[in-house]
Amino acid sequence: MKKLLILGAGIYQVPLIKKAKEMGLYTVVTSMPGNYPGFALADKVYYEDTTDLEAVRRIAEQEGIAGVVTAGTDVCVPTQGYLCDTLGLRGPTLEAAEKAQSKRLMKQAFREYGVNTAPFISVPMDNEDPREVCEEIGYPVIVKAIDSSGSRGITRVNGPEDLPLAYREVRSCTRADTYLIEKFLVGEEFGAQAFVYDGTIRFILPHGDYVFQGSTGVPIGHFAPYEVSEEILAQSREQLQKAVTAMGVDNCAINADFILCDGVPYVLEIGARSGATCLVEMTEQYYGIDYYKQIIRCSLGEEPDFTPGNDKRQPCVVMLLRSDESGVIESVDMGEQTDPRVLDLSLDYKVGEEIRAFRKGPDRIGQCVVIADSVEEGKRILDEALSKVKIELRKN
Repeated sequence: MKKLLILGAGIYQVPLIKKAKEMGLYTVVTSMPGNYPGFALADKVYYEDTTDLEAVRRIAEQEGIAGVVTAGTDVCVPTQGYLCDTLGLRGPTLEAAEKAQSKRLMKQAFREYGVNTAPFISVPMDNEDPREVCEEIGYPVIVKAIDSSGSRGITRVNGPEDLPLAYREVRSCTRADTYLIEKFLVGEEFGAQAFVYDGTIRFILPHGDYVFQGSTGVPIGHFAPYEVSEEILAQSREQLQKAVTAMGVDNCAINADFILCDGVPYVLEIGARSGATCLVEMTEQYYGIDYYKQIIRCSLGEEPDFTPGNDKRQPCVVMLLRSDESGVIESVDMGEQTDPRVLDLSLDYKVGEEIRAFRKGPDRIGQCVVIADSVEEGKRILDEALSKVKIELRKN
């Protein structure tokens, strides 16, 4: 029986674990200790820091793994790359993974290869008051940690008065000695899921985003199709191909963020892994493909198959469940959900567990996946389903 190493045991790794077991693979999961749902599902668990390259390599060699994967997080992608390099596995290289994790290295690669992206400047972490940098770029700007994910450490700054808060936020979310300040581009943001195999983008699915407006925009949901012209789609694919070539990313899923400015798509950043916030599930429904399976097949050295299973693309709307308040769950009533188009409405937490008020992606408490004949209808069905969910909290 082949063994698959899955980095991380959180909610976004759970579908990988389940799919691997369904495929008859022996699942080895490694993660720091914690209340992570993947531990209970894996065949074998190692409580190890997924960023410790040598420790995870020893586990991989001891188990004789045939592949290594992760999903929904950038944190352990460099470890995946290191294992691919040292053990001859299929997936991104360490160099490419480090560029995908470090927004500074990523942006530098974009600039060198002429990828459409926002102007930026790398700033030393001990610069607590980078007014001159912001004035050089021109307000508004984005202050951004170079090594975080889930929209952490990212703050929009409209003027000098916003800098102290932005600096505290970026400093609290990073272990790096630099951070980025980049121009806030004005336009329509959208995302894309894609897969690069043997250096070529196999598919690209643009999707619209529903955004929570906190200190910066945080995606809370998505929808497909996202209506763009064939010209913009072609430009987006061209820019994404240039971006993955610039970074050397190959043989993995791609999670990309774009912004459309004056009819021109700009690449904000890309991740060398599948997206979070139900993006894999949305991709599966839209194309009728088993996306997690293809991610795993690629990691095992098998050619993935992205042949659509739907003659007609299936509109899909997905959304995170969130709470406005922090507290301990006292009771849950999911309501009477009878619409078969609600494919998944689930909570990540149980009664008695503590949840956080939503500010960033990891504060999610559940998810909802809906299909329909149109995005508009799907959003209506989703809103109706969520309106029936009642969760009582005991405040701390």
